Amino acid sequence: MQKQIEFYENKLAYEMDPSDLWDALEKDENTVALDARKAFGFEKEHIPTAINIPHMEMNAESTKHLDKSKTYVCYCDGIGCNASTKGALNMTKLGFKVKELMGGIEWWKFDGYATEGTNPVKGAKMECAC
Repeated sequence: MQKQIEFYENKLAYEMDPSDLWDALEKDENTVALDARKAFGFEKEHIPTAINIPHMEMNAESTKHLDKSKTYVCYCDGIGCNASTKGALNMTKLGFKVKELMGGIEWWKFDGYATEGTNPVKGAKMECAC
C-alpha cells in the first residue's frame, strides 16, 4: 500500500488539472502556463497569460529570461500529443520547477475555460465537480 501512496503523491506533485491551473493563475500562486507547442498553434489559441516556448526550442538561451522561483505548467493539444511531456522534461533538465497540465488545452476548453489567440474560445467558467 505504501508504494501506491507514493505513486499518487508523486503523480499529484507533477501533474495538474485545468481547475487547479485556473485556481493557481487566479490566486497568483507563482505559476506560469507554458505552451510547449509550435508558435502557430500558440498564435491560433492558447491559455490566457500563457507563454510559448516550443519544446524543440527549449534550451538555456531560450529560457534565460524566466524566473526559476515560479512553477511552469507545460501543456500541449491534449492526450494525443506529447509536447507537454517533452517540454516538462526539458524544463526540468534546465533546473525549473515544472508540472504538466492533464489533457492539455483540449481539457482546458472542455472544462469551460476561455482561450486567447486568433481563434479564441469564450469560456463559461464551469465549476469543477471534483
